Amino acid sequence: MSATPRSGTFTTDDAVDLAVVDRNGFVESRHLGSAVVVDPAGEVVLELGDTTTPIFPRSSLKPFQALASMQAGAPLVGEQVALACASHVGSAEHMEVADGMLRAAGLTADDLRCPAAWPQHGGTRTALTRGELAIGGRTLPAEKSRLAFNCSGKHAAFLWACVENGWDLATYLDAEHPLQRRVVEILEEYAGESVAHVAVDGCGAPAPAISLRGLARATGRLAAAPSDKSANARAATIATAMLDYPWAVHGHGEENTVVMEDLEIIAKLGAEGVLILGAPDGTACAVKMLDGNGRGATLVGLTLLAAASVVPAGALGPVLSRAMRPVLGGGEPVGGVRLAAPVVALLD
Repeated sequence: MSATPRSGTFTTDDAVDLAVVDRNGFVESRHLGSAVVVDPAGEVVLELGDTTTPIFPRSSLKPFQALASMQAGAPLVGEQVALACASHVGSAEHMEVADGMLRAAGLTADDLRCPAAWPQHGGTRTALTRGELAIGGRTLPAEKSRLAFNCSGKHAAFLWACVENGWDLATYLDAEHPLQRRVVEILEEYAGESVAHVAVDGCGAPAPAISLRGLARATGRLAAAPSDKSANARAATIATAMLDYPWAVHGHGEENTVVMEDLEIIAKLGAEGVLILGAPDGTACAVKMLDGNGRGATLVGLTLLAAASVVPAGALGPVLSRAMRPVLGGGEPVGGVRLAAPVVALLD
């Protein structure tokens, strides 16, 4: 890949206050960042901060990585499609789907190149640590598992695509692997811009960098695919599956899942404070918190979509009350994350 290396993303001078943390009426922390909303044509509707300097979208790219796997022949269906797009919490449900994908491809968890992890899901973690977790009809050893890693669905899809094409399995994460080159081609096609830099993501896969505007454009095209007769059929399948199986994309009660369940808007987080939101009409939002903390991203992103008249403002309260966690003091709520002034001003 011939992307020209860059030294970094936008700076604090080019960011704005997006959210603050309130503790008993006192602003304890501030989250600076940038955000953009594009219309179905990919034109900017609203923006805050620098939205043209590249960022690493991290796991918010998973729907496009899944698209590459499917276009390469991975025969994903239903919840498998959603899990290929997931940053899941490693519940037994998630692990079962990932394991089933691997078995269908004639592989096992040993073929995964993502790190091993303990499940984030409490009950599943307890069962695994006790050696009592059965997946695929067999009891797993009481140790970290690659199936529990949040990217295991994406990696299982990568591997299945490699099996279908006879591509090398050991090098499927190399930037020059045919599958990873296809990921970049798809991302550039959907974003309408060239990848600016390629690094290595936390799971070991290549991590391309594009702008927030490009990320929002790509998200909008994906989200609108089910209603666009000219769209790629597999892109439409991905957008549909994410909304049909929202639990698989994140986890029961988790932020992305709640947003998709309640609003029928595609929601996908990325590490280091990234979030994409895509409405069925193709309006989309991309958010990057500069400090890497994403606890205010859903609040900011949904508010921007409300300011753009895509989401009814009155619908946000119930969703946010489910999706966001309060600031606690002595175990009781004493505050929360709230919008910073530049975001509030967009609602006037």
